[in-house]
Amino acid sequence: MNSLFHFAFNVTDLDLTRQFYGGVLGCREGRSTATWVDFDFFGHQLSMHLGEPFKTAPTGHVGEHLVPMPHFGVVLALPDWQALAYRLEQARIDFILPPQLRFAGQPGEQWTMFFCDPFGNPIEVKGFASLDALYTT
Repeated sequence: MNSLFHFAFNVTDLDLTRQFYGGVLGCREGRSTATWVDFDFFGHQLSMHLGEPFKTAPTGHVGEHLVPMPHFGVVLALPDWQALAYRLEQARIDFILPPQLRFAGQPGEQWTMFFCDPFGNPIEVKGFASLDALYTT
């Protein structure tokens, strides 16, 4: 069964939300009110509501790095991941974990990058040469 994912979370400024998710990430804006806005996040629905962003802590082990937990993200085909990495680098995004290859030559080989939106909400974007390898062990 394939379906779309919906995730709602808090931000503190809807104009800045539009600049980041629409402008930097290139997500298409959907419906909105004075207190929330929806975006098409690579085929999934994000709803950002005015409020206090969730707290995170660097407790997730990614190789030798600690990344913020909880976090959310998306898995992209490698060409799309590369295009997004380039777009983020051009926008001078401060990466928690810059674009890099993990598990080279192993099952589950993937590219990854971690960054935060302007409100501290951590995002991971993974890239795979074949999306069929996502769950390879």
